[in-house]
Amino acid sequence: MIKKIIIVLLLSVPALGLAAGNNLKLDSVDIDLSDKASLQRGARTFINYCLSCHSAGYMRYNRMGKDLGISDELVSGNLLFAADKIGDLMKAVMPAEDAKKAFGTVPPDLTLVTRSRGPEWFYTYMRSFYRDESSASGWNNVVFPDVAMPHVLYSWQGEQRAIFKEHEGRRVFDRFEVGSSGSMSEEVYTDTMRDLTNFMVYLGEPAKLVRYRIGTYVIIFLLIFLFVAYLLKKEFWKDVH
Repeated sequence: MIKKIIIVLLLSVPALGLAAGNNLKLDSVDIDLSDKASLQRGARTFINYCLSCHSAGYMRYNRMGKDLGISDELVSGNLLFAADKIGDLMKAVMPAEDAKKAFGTVPPDLTLVTRSRGPEWFYTYMRSFYRDESSASGWNNVVFPDVAMPHVLYSWQGEQRAIFKEHEGRRVFDRFEVGSSGSMSEEVYTDTMRDLTNFMVYLGEPAKLVRYRIGTYVIIFLLIFLFVAYLLKKEFWKDVH
């Protein structure tokens, strides 16, 4: 009986996450941890625009560089903005006290955000900010209503307005309307958020890259072993009629 209850609770987690997002349908995203170029672009976006306020406190710069094929020299020269040493953890630039004064709360560590909420949630969230003059930051998000975080990438995406409608006595999100254009086209911004989401998935479980690499070797070994086993079988059975 207890086992059944646990299974029901585990299966209900995605539904609860969706309900927290105002019953919004989350967009699918193509996650490919073998795409090193995408991971590198995502790392650049994260470090330049997210690490100012948010930490990734379970990852070190040199580990990230090694996994993504970025040399220590490039990491030190281009990505080491929030630390003194390449072996340091990826900590936020802004002190927690200052962040709390600015946003009313300390921005969370983002290392495990795609593991706890899912890649689709993060991908949709980063594309769902809209202007809301009633909020303290001037921004809101249909995936995370009343979020304290402002839209730090609005200069790329531009501004959009959220249109809501009444449904069964509730205010439900309907669509976005473009307010002003950003420096990126919608397609380019979408691709950039895909790269960022791809990197965040890696960040939440970097051991996946190791497992993928080992898995490739295992498959190659099994194919070779299958061929040898086939030849051995033919040798054993060649005199059997």
